[in-house]
Formats: sequence, C-alpha cells, structure tokens
Amino acid sequence: MKVEIITPDATLFSGEHVQLVQLPGIDGSFEVLNHHAALISVLGKGRIKVLNTGEKEALYFEIRGGVIEVLKNKVLILAE
Repeated sequence: MKVEIITPDATLFSGEHVQLVQLPGIDGSFEVLNHHAALISVLGKGRIKVLNTGEKEALYFEIRGGVIEVLKNKVLILAE
C-alpha cells in the first residue's frame, strides 16, 4: 500500500510498498495492513511504525497528534 506522512513543515515519509503501519490512536494503538477498509481517525501523541515489504527493520516517526485517512489502499497521515 502507499503511505504518506506529512507535517506542516515537511513530508516525513512517502513509500509505495508498505506492508504495515502502526499508529497511536487517541483510544490506543492500532494497525493498518494492506487493503484495509476505508477509515478516518484521530491520532494521539506517540510513535508511528512503518514496515516496508521485504525490509527487516521498521521506520519510526514521533508525532504529537494528527489525522489518518485510509482509502483505496492509500494511507495519508497528517501529523503534528
């Protein structure tokens, strides 16, 4: 799936072959996998984990909150 993590200052991550995204929701952490159902949710303070297909190590991004939209196998994260 395609994932973009955008802040007001910069694009933190943009990738086409992501297999998993773990996010800090306001009610607890949750994961988005390939072909996830459509979703819009508010994010809390915490760490986003991104695992690319074929990679053994995950990437991590600290955020202070934000919003996630999942639609048609694309994940857009607007973070603070």
